Amino acid sequence: MARPVALVTGAGSGIGLATAEALARAGYDLALFDLEPGLAEVALLHSGGKVIAIAGDVSVEDDIEDAARQIRRQFGRLDAVVANAGINGVWAPIDDLKPVEWDRTVNVNLRGTYLTLHKMIPLLKHSGGGAIVIVASINGVRTFTNPGATAYSATKAAQVAIAQQLALELAKHAIRINVVCPGAIETNIEASTEVRHREEAEVPVIWPEGSVPITGGEPGRASDVSDAILFLLSDASKHITGTPIFVDGGQGLLR
Repeated sequence: MARPVALVTGAGSGIGLATAEALARAGYDLALFDLEPGLAEVALLHSGGKVIAIAGDVSVEDDIEDAARQIRRQFGRLDAVVANAGINGVWAPIDDLKPVEWDRTVNVNLRGTYLTLHKMIPLLKHSGGGAIVIVASINGVRTFTNPGATAYSATKAAQVAIAQQLALELAKHAIRINVVCPGAIETNIEASTEVRHREEAEVPVIWPEGSVPITGGEPGRASDVSDAILFLLSDASKHITGTPIFVDGGQGLLR
């Protein structure tokens, strides 16, 4: 029996890397897409399967088309897509947020999601169906209290809308699409965040002690999200589509 094939974007670190590792353990062959091609550590964890690493930018059409071409050539099929690549970008008051900063966040998070789906759904159709998971956030969906996060929140809300729209469109092709919405997770995404003039956009609020109730305030782990992604890609969720799953330890309910 052929091994299922999955694409993970943003696979070089954080949630993407944890997801790649989980899929490897679950018996998937993998196409791992990231700006940085150094993904050998994932390959070493993969037992008995095939891994290809593809360097590229999700916001660049030619890069995603190249990924689709490599998947067709190397595997001949695609069964699962994890659209994970994204950035926090610049968080600043709306009258201070520059158009180029807005565009960069939208291009990576939203255009990147569109291009990933646009190029990979034909491969899923060719395989007779499959499953997609988009990695969004509680921001823009359940939480709106991060000062200046307008561009980021807009892209995350749009990702949920995309999944809900496509759940109906893709159902006749036996393709399911769902969303995970993480809260605070231990990753390096904050390294790509620039926060400016926070005080101008912030509304002072006194939160209950501990912002993540189920862990006493500690952030979740990337593996908490990858576990949810693996479930949504598996037959255990075969009757779930168009659904956002919150992986935030209850954090969003406080905000």
